[in-house]
Amino acid sequence: MCDTKEAEGLPGLFVSAKTTTAIPVRHPALREALIQLSLDPQVRSIEYVASIDAIVIQHDDDRDVLDVVPARAVRDIDEEGLVLIALGELELKPLVLTAEEIRREPRRTNANLIWSHKDVTVAIALRMRILQVLLDEGPMPLGQLIKALAGESDPAAAVMALACANLVHLDLSDQPLSPTTLVRYSVQAD
Repeated sequence: MCDTKEAEGLPGLFVSAKTTTAIPVRHPALREALIQLSLDPQVRSIEYVASIDAIVIQHDDDRDVLDVVPARAVRDIDEEGLVLIALGELELKPLVLTAEEIRREPRRTNANLIWSHKDVTVAIALRMRILQVLLDEGPMPLGQLIKALAGESDPAAAVMALACANLVHLDLSDQPLSPTTLVRYSVQAD
């Protein structure tokens, strides 16, 4: 959704396949939350609303405003009141994430490991092969998918990069990333 090349070199900005524009990041906890939300299959898009300095998370059936507790902006009472009025008019409810929730394992480590592959270039032939296997066979364990890609150069890194591109989804919450981690084709890829 967002042109990642344009915002990449700028400090303090976050971009992903789900962001509609580069999002200013003033705190490491906010960056971690945005990474995890970018890899969450329930999240459709992430939008920055500059006029109220808010991040809106679009789920399947609702929209929430992201509230990362350790990254909360300090506002005076007048600013806070205006923001609350604007959020009410937009019919947004808060999605509050504490430091403990953001650091919850194995989700945090899995998300950071996958995100470390966001800049990996995946050859179009390998990309099509991975997506076709998942379309033909349905969700499968990561180890089985990698085995189906025998002969390809670093298929695991390619799968991680496709997760960052919102083309596949990996289960981040149940267990540390392993051969049994479930990989699914992203319906948003259609």
